[in-house]
Amino acid sequence: MRAFFGMPISRLYHLGPISLALGGSFIFISQAYCAMPADARRYPDKPMRIIVPFAPGGGADFVARMVGQKLSENWSQAVVVENRGGASTTIGTEMVAKALPDGYTIGIATAEHAIVPSIFKRMPYHPLKDFAPVTQTVTQTYIMVINPAVPATSVREVISFIKSKGGSFNFGTANWSMGHLAGELFKLRTGVGMTHIPYKGGGLVVIDLIGGQISLMFATPPTVMPNIKAGKLRAIAITSPKRSALMPELPTVAESGLPGFEATGWNGFLVPAKTPREIIAKLNQEVVKILALQDIQERMTRGGVETVGGTPEEFGAFIAREMEKWAKVVKDANLNTDQ
Repeated sequence: MRAFFGMPISRLYHLGPISLALGGSFIFISQAYCAMPADARRYPDKPMRIIVPFAPGGGADFVARMVGQKLSENWSQAVVVENRGGASTTIGTEMVAKALPDGYTIGIATAEHAIVPSIFKRMPYHPLKDFAPVTQTVTQTYIMVINPAVPATSVREVISFIKSKGGSFNFGTANWSMGHLAGELFKLRTGVGMTHIPYKGGGLVVIDLIGGQISLMFATPPTVMPNIKAGKLRAIAITSPKRSALMPELPTVAESGLPGFEATGWNGFLVPAKTPREIIAKLNQEVVKILALQDIQERMTRGGVETVGGTPEEFGAFIAREMEKWAKVVKDANLNTDQ
């Protein structure tokens, strides 16, 4: 017979109902504690990895490395950033979905996480069910930029010029990116005829925009800011609901005649589904604390993004809303979903 604090369980029956009840309670508490995964109690006690579903050098990589460095310093554990780009972020994201749910594999999800499920008919994972949200890390505006040869300095003038071209106007972005969907949303809201030219990365789009092969793009600030300052590109407006501290002189698309227009990039941390709640809570608390640091916020602002933070529940609800929003744009724009 098993013992309870040195006393055989059978003897509890001779101590009366109160003692029996107390003994049962202690047994329950003890079992509940033991049922908690050992890793949850001592997490983290070994190296961690953050999987970025893009090549090195982009915005998500920038955030992952900055936060990862602080996690490593605060927890005295190595944090390795792994770049696993390809297939519109699904390669790296699938690795996160299929990793052990122990908190040692963290994924950074971007706006594409909410877009791609509406594009591809077959997905190697479910964007909500196969992940547990940790926290949203940042949000990022996009800039509508044009080749200086386009005779326009405002959103209204851009719309008028595109309409005058009778459908022979090209814009370029990385395929299925937030920049791409921002362009499609712009087409739907204005009725202009633009042809999307897909690219493998934002840097290639900038080269062709400067060269005049395309006329417009929706780009992240770090991608185009140097060329805007050099006069090689012209900034027209930003896609966030409010003006950016990075370029306060630029109006929003919404205030330029398209009220309610919003297409913002974002990223945040996810872990595999079934990761213990205690681990998620600890990871959330630490990342939110890092995002609130003044030096981190200053570096993020210089990188063209704004920190967010928040609870896992808030981030999960945000992803669901983004999926619903962009699914409608994909459907209304009749984008190809046969891939």
